[in-house]
Amino acid sequence: MVRKPVVSTISSGGYLQGSVRGRLPSLGGKEPPGPEKVVLKKKITLLRGISIIIGTIIGAGIFISPKGVLKNTGSVGMSLVIWTVCGVLSLFGALSYAELGTSIKKSGGHYIYILEVFGPLPAFVRVWVELLIIRPAATAVISLAFGHYILEPFFIHCAIPELAIKLITAVGITIVMVLNSMSVSWSARIQIFLTFCKLTAILIIIVPGVMQLIKGQTQHFKDAFSGRDASVMGLPLAFYYGMYAYAGWFYLNFVTEEVHNPEKTIPLAICISMAIVTIGYVLTNVAYFTTISAEELMLSDAVAVTFSERLLGNFSLAVPVFVALSCFGSMNGGVFAVSRLFYVASREGHLPEILSMIHVRKHTPLPAVIVLHPLTMIMLFCGDLYSLLNFLSFARWLFIGLAVAGLIYLRYKRPDMHRPFKVPLFIPALFSFTCLFMVALSLYSDPFSTGIGFIITLTGVPAYYFFIIWDKKPKWFRRASDLQDGQLFLNRSITSQKVTLPHGAARCPSVLVYGTSTRKVMRSKA
Repeated sequence: MVRKPVVSTISSGGYLQGSVRGRLPSLGGKEPPGPEKVVLKKKITLLRGISIIIGTIIGAGIFISPKGVLKNTGSVGMSLVIWTVCGVLSLFGALSYAELGTSIKKSGGHYIYILEVFGPLPAFVRVWVELLIIRPAATAVISLAFGHYILEPFFIHCAIPELAIKLITAVGITIVMVLNSMSVSWSARIQIFLTFCKLTAILIIIVPGVMQLIKGQTQHFKDAFSGRDASVMGLPLAFYYGMYAYAGWFYLNFVTEEVHNPEKTIPLAICISMAIVTIGYVLTNVAYFTTISAEELMLSDAVAVTFSERLLGNFSLAVPVFVALSCFGSMNGGVFAVSRLFYVASREGHLPEILSMIHVRKHTPLPAVIVLHPLTMIMLFCGDLYSLLNFLSFARWLFIGLAVAGLIYLRYKRPDMHRPFKVPLFIPALFSFTCLFMVALSLYSDPFSTGIGFIITLTGVPAYYFFIIWDKKPKWFRRASDLQDGQLFLNRSITSQKVTLPHGAARCPSVLVYGTSTRKVMRSKA
């Protein structure tokens, strides 16, 4: 199967594949009337780009369970080394993505880079796993943390009912979905505010920790590397915990087409964000160990709360609120970015075409946002989410490693490609090797979880051949999934003119619009 080329947006519509130069074909060769193009606007400035990266990276992990790294490294010193190494590796990966994002100016992140380099099958498998499992489960996990900590101040002396957590979590998820459906500007502004809340929460931990160091509270750093030696079995899992806490540096590349002046904004936003997050994470872990021993940290379910209760007194009640706001920011940033991945995958013909529609007035990819809501709710009320994320952690880093390896391939395959931002070759080489090596090592150290994740990922292969390659699907299936027959009726605020698509465009994504007064989206036979 050869991927059909994508062309630019059309007047008052979405995307059309074929050789029509991005214009809506009509009788007589005239453009249909329309006040303006319906596209995703370039509203992501440098500050908003930084807030997307920092706001998505800093979630619940650094506040709740850094014990995952400590457990699999065996000592305080080694855990701090892993946090630092993961920060540097994340910076290397982010710099590699900065080159990819300024060279391939399309939204979609991992998906679009794998599609450009390795072809449609690996790209489809990536978006298949992301849509069905990874993003709904990841959103449900971070939103459960939001629900737990937003209720924490109201249940100080008793356990929080599980049903109450899930209900408030469902409300939080719905608010995020509505926000991202209504306005790009408002979701970006709220993300900026929540990013400042996250940084405030980290400072609330770091400043008392530094004061403890000044007072000489260094007893937990003595013989920092003594204890249980780190094993080959534990290091990949420690790497996963650390890299999971840093995950989010790649989300700005999901919205490349909406970034103002991407050639400058993407590299600057990435460098500033990763420096802030790495320094903040390492200092936060140092602050924990000024007050909490390694043994106590291993027994704590929420390290930030334990820390604040010992040092901040009554003010410690503010920490769960800040953690909840941090989780909400991660939810918002994740939904904002990943909905663009689904939008681009639909535009490329790998997901149902309705997901590539844009709201004609709000300029948001409304269907691509909404599709996450029912899937996330299913994940929220069914299944073991944390085990599911463990199953699929290796899939995330496998495809990220492949995307960065694709950068090296493009250096040799397309040496004349325009690269406004270029990194030394050892940076993507080291990052991709580390990712792929740790993924392979995890198959040895935890064969059950990674094996299940591998099997789930492989289900994308038959799905690709069934949904994308197989041409002889039943007519009812084609009508339901692709709206093959009929005519295209545009939003009445634009035109009600009948549109005839060119010959050969029958299996391409149709001309798409979305609006509050849209009645039908159909396609006429050529």
